Amino acid sequence: MAETKNKNIGIMIAVAIIVIAAIVYFTQQKPKEVVVEKEEIKMGIILGFTGPIESLTPAMAASAELAFKEASDSGSLLGGSTIKAERADSTCVDSAAATAAAEGLVSGGVVAIMGADCSGVTGAIATNVAVPNGVVMISPSATSPGLTDLNDNGYFFRTAPSDARGGQVLADITKDRKVKSIAVTHTNNDYGKGLADVYVAAVKAHGINVTVVTAHEEGKGDYGAEVATLAAAGGDALAVLGYLDQAGGSIIDGSLDSGAFDVFVLSDGMIGDSLTDRFGNDLNKSFGSLPGSMGKGATIFKGVAGGAGIDSSGPYTSESYDAAALIVLAMQAGGKADRATVQANVMSVANAPGEKIYPGELKKALDLLASGKAVNYEGASSVELTDVGEASGAFIEKEIKGGKFKDKKQR
Repeated sequence: MAETKNKNIGIMIAVAIIVIAAIVYFTQQKPKEVVVEKEEIKMGIILGFTGPIESLTPAMAASAELAFKEASDSGSLLGGSTIKAERADSTCVDSAAATAAAEGLVSGGVVAIMGADCSGVTGAIATNVAVPNGVVMISPSATSPGLTDLNDNGYFFRTAPSDARGGQVLADITKDRKVKSIAVTHTNNDYGKGLADVYVAAVKAHGINVTVVTAHEEGKGDYGAEVATLAAAGGDALAVLGYLDQAGGSIIDGSLDSGAFDVFVLSDGMIGDSLTDRFGNDLNKSFGSLPGSMGKGATIFKGVAGGAGIDSSGPYTSESYDAAALIVLAMQAGGKADRATVQANVMSVANAPGEKIYPGELKKALDLLASGKAVNYEGASSVELTDVGEASGAFIEKEIKGGKFKDKKQR
């Protein structure tokens, strides 16, 4: 009896020792970290590298690539993943060519697209390529009011505000500059027509006489007929709502040569160094506006871009950096480098709540998101997206002095 009892006690002691040893072993083991496998992530950049804004797009593309490089170099993007940016040419004006270029990016496996630029090709790409394939597009510069109502299933965003506000801002500046009568010419596409509709209605509401409204085509060799029509109508100034590297610049050239106009009201697509390099002091009384901010983020971005050898003074460089950054942060917020993840998370990283993030702080943002914290991306252009995914946005009034564009104030 005693022998059996002692045997049972021995077994119990042995079991206890095993249990204690097991507890000690497992409590000393560190929990395994969840590791996201490194990968090379393809991103598309589609802008008009040829066509009527070709002088603007190199800096826009470089600004987007700067954000992608910043994320790649941080080591914090999805377990140390990197981004490979692939460029394609939207041409700005040829929807068929732009659609084909976008199809090449999508079939090549890009996760998202930074672009496009001009409104007509942007709408064509979104409708025919991006939305059907579930690929997010974030345009830095497509401003047509018509894009607000695009049937995009939540895959189209833009970091530039709509011309529904931009046209009003330009009209307000025209009034403040004491213009009493104005002729208007616009490029004959979605951008030009949408902006002209808003601008003309707004200047009329200000009591300004609109002498004529005409459309012009891009890519012609001669604009003498267009200039003659505008000259016959006359006015204190000519509003050129178009593109600086083709028709818009040629119409200004003809107007100056003929003496028809010497004051020009310039839309965002007309603002760039190639215009002032061409006409210099002949444009000294001219003015315009474009989306942009003169706030903290813009100042920081000027230094960040300058450090990378990028001239950020041109239109839509800030918005291009911001568009790329939003794509990066959306992936990190969802923990995956896939198309659905980007679409699901853009709005959450773009708006409050969360810690404000400025240019050059993408590593900080990526680390915050990886730890489960929220970010509110302010970026270079004071990003704040509306419920349809477009920037509410500020505008900068521009004037030409000493043959150069100068910032006057934020509107």
